[in-house]
Amino acid sequence: MTSEDEKWMRRALEQAHAAERLGEVPVGAVLVRDGELIAEGFNQPITLNDPTAHAEIVVLRKAAETVSNYRLPDTTLYVTVEPCTMCAGSLIHARIKRLVYGASEPRAGAVASQLQVLSQPFYNHRVDVEGGVLAEECARVMSEFFARKRR
Repeated sequence: MTSEDEKWMRRALEQAHAAERLGEVPVGAVLVRDGELIAEGFNQPITLNDPTAHAEIVVLRKAAETVSNYRLPDTTLYVTVEPCTMCAGSLIHARIKRLVYGASEPRAGAVASQLQVLSQPFYNHRVDVEGGVLAEECARVMSEFFARKRR
């Protein structure tokens, strides 16, 4: 983990808190290229009535619009929780160079925990992966959110 990774993961955590304030599952993400923020966002499937509005997808859509290209090469996506299958596949299609995530998702994580979508040899693009950046803090946001929901 670099200080740059920590900086951007903290920014993603701010986005996770924005999701939480709306009653959404608190996952946040930011997309960076050459040390510059391209887009940021958070989970919004409830707010937007859109099952695909995960933090990663929200950010990819914003970034593609910003740079006027559906491909986002040489970018790093920071997300507070290990991506699901849909989001992992989207990273391949968007040609994301690097994924940095915080907490593992033991039930549905598709990068390391349950599936290893990004390391399948049949895909024509490889995403470099760094997991566990600010993992405890990212996991705590999720566990506290769900603990409050169960009360």
